[in-house]
Amino acid sequence: MLPKIPTGCRSIDKTLGGGILSGDISLIYGEPETGKTAISMQCAINCAKQGFKALFVDCDGTFSVERLSQIASKDFGRIAELIVLIRPINFRDQTLIIDRSADYVNEYFGLIVYDTITSLYRAEVAEAPSRAFELNRELNRQLASLAQVAKLRRMAVQVTSQVRASFDRDCIGVEPVASRVLKFWADKVISLKPTENTHVIRACLEKPSFKSSFCYLKINESGIADYLPL
Repeated sequence: MLPKIPTGCRSIDKTLGGGILSGDISLIYGEPETGKTAISMQCAINCAKQGFKALFVDCDGTFSVERLSQIASKDFGRIAELIVLIRPINFRDQTLIIDRSADYVNEYFGLIVYDTITSLYRAEVAEAPSRAFELNRELNRQLASLAQVAKLRRMAVQVTSQVRASFDRDCIGVEPVASRVLKFWADKVISLKPTENTHVIRACLEKPSFKSSFCYLKINESGIADYLPL
């Protein structure tokens, strides 16, 4: 069992007590270009560096071997062999993959990543709005299944999500797609928000709420790391 997997961002890892925890579901959500996939890749790389495999489910079709090579650097060859990539093409595919998760992973796996777990769900809802309730219920079942795999196999599960506009009185903000479902099942929730600097993002730990804190991160060619202004 792999106890914790560092995200590669020291500020986040410090807040999480060393990284994402085995047995937990961690949710990272944010607008496009805020580093969700980069952090997911870094977690998969750090899992592999400790000798464990990572199952990376690329629901967006945005996983880039070139980007993995940039982040992994000189360890790319060794790490690439330990990352298993699956690309579902629709929400039905995603359902089948999640239902078979227990068959895909064994004691040699330390991490499952779903990037982005809401993209195919959102596309399906857009095509068939009348099935929104049914699809939401299915997404809830999928998260419940992943939570069971995380607990029984003692491995970390990390999911990312797109966002949608939210309205709170006079305030307009963003929240994850299918927010209630994702936040219910997630043990840890981290939001990533853009700043005026296009390469700097604000990361905030929203769950557990008693431990709420934030930090600034910078996206660069070698991944995403703490932003330390001069």
